[in-house]
Amino acid sequence: MTSPAPVRAFLRVVAAALVLAAIGGCATAPQGVDRHTAGPKDPYEPFNRKVFAFNDTLDTYALKPVATAYTKVVPSPIRTGVHNFFGNFSDAWSAVNQLLQGKPADAGSMTLRVLTNTTIGIGGLFDPATSLGLERKSEDLGQTLGVWGLEPGPYLVLPLFGSSDIRDAIALPADTYLSPALLVAPKYWKEVAIDAVGVIDTRAGLLGASQMLDELAFDRYTFMRDAYITRRRSLVYDGNPPELPDEDADEDDSKSAPAPAGNGGQSGVKPALPAAPAASSAASGAQSSAPEGSAHVAAATRPSTPPSQPVPAPAPSQPPSGVQPAPEPASSPTLPVPRVGPVPVPPPPASGAHG
Repeated sequence: MTSPAPVRAFLRVVAAALVLAAIGGCATAPQGVDRHTAGPKDPYEPFNRKVFAFNDTLDTYALKPVATAYTKVVPSPIRTGVHNFFGNFSDAWSAVNQLLQGKPADAGSMTLRVLTNTTIGIGGLFDPATSLGLERKSEDLGQTLGVWGLEPGPYLVLPLFGSSDIRDAIALPADTYLSPALLVAPKYWKEVAIDAVGVIDTRAGLLGASQMLDELAFDRYTFMRDAYITRRRSLVYDGNPPELPDEDADEDDSKSAPAPAGNGGQSGVKPALPAAPAASSAASGAQSSAPEGSAHVAAATRPSTPPSQPVPAPAPSQPPSGVQPAPEPASSPTLPVPRVGPVPVPPPPASGAHG
């Protein structure tokens, strides 16, 4: 009689190979799907939505009713014992992954937790380790691969297993291998029955979350995808993930960045002219050979013009009658101001002076 462990391992490897083959086959399937529509982490969205609809239908008509009946029929202490029993196997796998991630302290704590629940907790049916301060710190092979630097890859929805990504799909056979099904006699149907109990126990624990999701989520697929990607990234970095660069913002900035000044004529953008110097400095440079008084008057009356254009000489003008000219500042030299009015003409000499 063939032992169950190699058979289960072979079946899980085959399932993973089929999943990866489906991924490779649909890698070019969503033609015409824009990355801004599907999202940078979900290039297979059309395929994923079909699998999500299949899983949702299966959950609506099979898993959810069975899990609801399980919570109503089976007493709470028994359900708690089943949950602890499956969780004890998961804790053992977590200890292995923590050791692979270079966390010997957490690995030792989880190992002590497993030993405590296995012995004092009667094979894991009870959880005295939590009362002793040995908290559960779950880890899996997908997180270990992430700690080792393997990128998660695109988002992926697996049949029956639900939300995943390429990295977690590769680690799925190992993550699901260690279960209470290893303890039963080499009968395939017994293994399937134990795995089915584990699935029902997991689904029963998510009844409240699924009800809240149905009430709050506008698009259940998008909500599940974003929640899964965010949660898995947080688990890989132990709750402190670094900030992600905004790929869309970087792309928009590269498109809208102005061309260099030397290429302004080619790009259609006129380069900016240098700022004109101040009027006082331009006037002093243009009138450097003139007398100090006339230079001051020109600087006060001439408007600022670019240095490349000739400066026209100010036209002499006389103030209107009855208007006094404005006083000059105290620091400027005093200029003679001509008197307004007709110029007096001296009288002609008297004719009688010669006689």
